[in-house]
Formats: sequence, structure tokens, C-alpha cells
Amino acid sequence: MGHVGHAHSHHDHGHQAGGHGGHSHGVSVDADRRWLSLALVLIGVFISVETVIAFAAGSLALLSDAVHMLTDAFSIILALIAMRLAQRPAKGTYTFGLKRVEILSAQANGLTLLLAAVWLGYEAVVRLLHPPEVTGWMVLATALTGVAVNLGATWCLSRANRASLNVEGAYQHILNDLFAFIGTAVAGVVVMTTGFARADTIATLFVVALMVKAGCGLLRDSGRILLEAAPAGLDPDAIGDRLAASPDVAEVHDLHIWTITSGEPALSAHVMVHPGGDCHAVRRDLDRLLADTYGLTHTTLQIDHEDHTPHPAAATVSPHCAGDHGPRHRNEPHAH
Repeated sequence: MGHVGHAHSHHDHGHQAGGHGGHSHGVSVDADRRWLSLALVLIGVFISVETVIAFAAGSLALLSDAVHMLTDAFSIILALIAMRLAQRPAKGTYTFGLKRVEILSAQANGLTLLLAAVWLGYEAVVRLLHPPEVTGWMVLATALTGVAVNLGATWCLSRANRASLNVEGAYQHILNDLFAFIGTAVAGVVVMTTGFARADTIATLFVVALMVKAGCGLLRDSGRILLEAAPAGLDPDAIGDRLAASPDVAEVHDLHIWTITSGEPALSAHVMVHPGGDCHAVRRDLDRLLADTYGLTHTTLQIDHEDHTPHPAAATVSPHCAGDHGPRHRNEPHAH
């Protein structure tokens, strides 16, 4: 009784297929850094040029694009810092290392998008009421150049490991900015051909909507990881029922599924085995089931024999389970 099985330790390499030790599509961390650095250079140069033209043309749409690109640059810088920190080995009280720094980076990216959206939204409403003069051809030319720059930056980030929420956050920033520049280019054409200056402000509101959508998505995804919710697509109840239906398993409880960092889901559970069952064989079978069916390779299973000794509280489980909490999954053949 009291057998504890670990699918692998924190120093094992069994989970590297989905973690930072190696990307599933063969992109190394060093390659990620190179692609992100190249995108950062492209964006940084263009921000300087666009900001000057935005004030010269009197275009809030161009200024909003510049601010959006500034958050792009900020997101890439955070991503690069997070990559370096995440590579530090686990030691001391940081038993998982600093892998979750990338999740904090994604949170910061989401917040900067929302804060920038609030400011630009306010400015857009003011300009809708009192539209200023806008130089349409300058807006159009700059927006088309911005489309080309963003296409280059988007391509760079598409070459990096987007399984990382950190990289995905930067990618979403730049992809949204690409759509924003297309909207600004359309506004430039409208201003040139019709003189309708409010088209510039309407394009700004389009940018704001994209920023809010991307920011909320990043906060939602990173928040789920920080709150240790089960990864999307993994149903703890269904997994618990599947484990409980395995041969020799009497009950599964204290089941937890969470994400350590992007691409590294983890599971722990207390498994009760029927008297006479082989604890080690059960653990091996459950490890294989979790890895093959659900992609869960970072697992910790505590395996105990079910105890049928009379208990004062009429409990029929091992003393090891006295403090356990959470749903219990019984092996009931008629339910499976």
C-alpha cells in the first residue's frame, strides 16, 4: 500500500516535445530570438518615420497605428526577455525555473493593448465631433508602407515557435497591426477622393476594436494558466472517468490538470486499486493512456490499494486518502 508513481521527474526529458526544450516543429530558442529581433528592428525603424508623418499629416489613424506598433515592439522586447529567463534551470525555491515569465509577458502584452485602446478610443471620439484637416495622400502612402513592413514582421514571427503563448502574443500584436494599416490605407483613399476627414477617425476606431479583441484574448489565455485552469480541450471529468474505467482501478480522486507554461500541461491524481491489483502495472498503463490519448506526459500519480478494513467512519479507502478533496471517479462498469 502507498505506492507512488511518477511519469517522470522535473529533470526528465519526457515532456520536452511540448515544452521549451525543443519545439515540436523544429524551431530552436536561438532561432526564435533571431526572428523576433529582426521583426523588432523592422518595426522600430518604421515607428520613428510613421510618428513624424502622423503629426505632419494630422492623422490620428496613423498615430494610432504608430502607438499600436509601439506596443508591438514592447511585446517583442518582453518576449525576448521572457525567453532568456525561461531558459534558466530550475533551482532553489523555483522548482519549475522561470518558465511562467512568458505568461506574465503575455499578460503585460494584453494590458498594454487595452490601455492603448482606451486612449485612442477617447481621441477618436473627440475627433469625430471636431474633425481636423487630414492630408490623404500622406496617410495612404504611409499606410501602404506600413502594410509592407508588417508583412515582413508577421512573416518573421510566423517562423518562430507560436506554440509559446509568449511568441503568439507578439504575433497577434503584429497581425492586428497589419489589418489596421489596411484600414488606414482605405481611409487615406476616402480622404483623397471625397475629402471626408472623419474616415481617418473611423479607421482609428477599427484599430481600437482590433486591439481590444487581441488584448482580451491574451488576458483570457494567460489568466487561465495563472489560475491553473485545465487546458482548453482537456475535460478533467472525462479524463477522470476514463482513468477509473481502467482495469484494476477502483477509484480516481484528487485529480488536477493545469498548465505549467505554454505547451506543458500537467496532471496529478490519487488512484485507488482493487485489492490484489498490481499497482506498478496500473501506473504504467495509466501513464501510457494519458500520454497517447491526451498528450499528458508530465504526470504524477499516487497509487494505493483500496482498503476494505472496517473504519469507524465507515470509510472504505486507504488512510492515505483521508485529507483528499475533489470529485471521485468510481469504476462502475454500467456507467462506461
